[in-house]
Amino acid sequence: MNGYKFDLFLYRLKAIFIPESFREFFMPRITTAYLARVAVLCIFCLVFFGIFFTPALIRGGSMEPTYNSLGVNLVNRFKFRHKEPRRGDIVVIRYDDRIMYLKRIVGLPGETVEFRNGKLYINGKPLDEPYVKYQCDWKLEPRQVDSGYYYVVGDNRSQPIRQHKFGRVSRRRIIGAPLW
Repeated sequence: MNGYKFDLFLYRLKAIFIPESFREFFMPRITTAYLARVAVLCIFCLVFFGIFFTPALIRGGSMEPTYNSLGVNLVNRFKFRHKEPRRGDIVVIRYDDRIMYLKRIVGLPGETVEFRNGKLYINGKPLDEPYVKYQCDWKLEPRQVDSGYYYVVGDNRSQPIRQHKFGRVSRRRIIGAPLW
């Protein structure tokens, strides 16, 4: 009898979530089962994409070749909820309501950051950056990273320094990290 109840349960579940014909899939009858499926799907999408993972379109080449321009990614909004970002982490920074930047953390609070002949120095010592694939000739005077701020830069440094958006960013503006 136990197997019969389980089979009946699966049959009813299939009747609610799997349409019987191709026509019914594309032009369903508006029934309570159909409305229940739509409601469950809407609630799931609102929670999943609104709270946990925000979709983001990557435009621009500042993180190439790590992330390609015009790629799509999900932002894990909980990655830095209970821990602080570390050097080397790729973060998503909220610029305004609709624009977010994807950058790598290179400087932590209290450190001094500078570029000499294209090489990044932290507190006067060169930083090994295996993720930087293109050479650059950036020069930037030493800058102190204030408490509560991080210093972020893109991985693609082959363009002139004036064409990049980088620098210190408040911890409050870091909303998460790319999922992949």
